[in-house]
Amino acid sequence: MTKTCVVKPGWHPTSVGLMVLGFIVFWPLGLAMLAYILWGDRMRTTWMKMRPNMETVVREAGFRSPDFGRTGNAAFDDYRERELQRLEEERAKIERMRTDFDEFLRNLRRAKDQEEFDRFMASRTNPTG
Repeated sequence: MTKTCVVKPGWHPTSVGLMVLGFIVFWPLGLAMLAYILWGDRMRTTWMKMRPNMETVVREAGFRSPDFGRTGNAAFDDYRERELQRLEEERAKIERMRTDFDEFLRNLRRAKDQEEFDRFMASRTNPTG
């Protein structure tokens, strides 16, 4: 499944209309839309680069704090730590699988692009009439 967005960064009729409407309704909305139009692509790439680091920070702050949620029951606390460790390993495994799948899709797209390009070049060198 591909991700699509109705409003894309750039000077498109939809984004310009939303910007004007934002300025009419409440000027900070219009200003935010203007910033999205101008720097939306850059913000997205920055977010995608920062996302793995932010997930690590949140995970470490939430579950790795030494006294976070200690119940006083040593058996339960040990069990919870083992389960959290198991879940973390499972999450890492799924993340590796996602990365492998993304690489597979990139290779698949590259092969399709190469096939289309080869077909184009063949049609240029062998005109059919």
